[in-house]
Amino acid sequence: MIDFENVLLEIVKPLVEDENSVSVKEMASIDDNEIILYVYAKNDDIARLIGKQGVMATAIRNMMAIGSRRVDKRISIKFESY
Repeated sequence: MIDFENVLLEIVKPLVEDENSVSVKEMASIDDNEIILYVYAKNDDIARLIGKQGVMATAIRNMMAIGSRRVDKRISIKFESY
């Protein structure tokens, strides 16, 4: 089984200013075929991860979607600031 939390963390860490403030949590889903991941970081770092018009967020979601196909699940990634 792929550890999607760690994979996503390794993708987003180099993209943020404060690597120590980034965390990724997997949340429970009603649908068994869905994986929900939340990325938590500072406001400025979340803005970097989302990018202009959501380009970075879309690229991150697409990369993770490729891995999720191996386990026949759909992946949802949400970005939250604190």
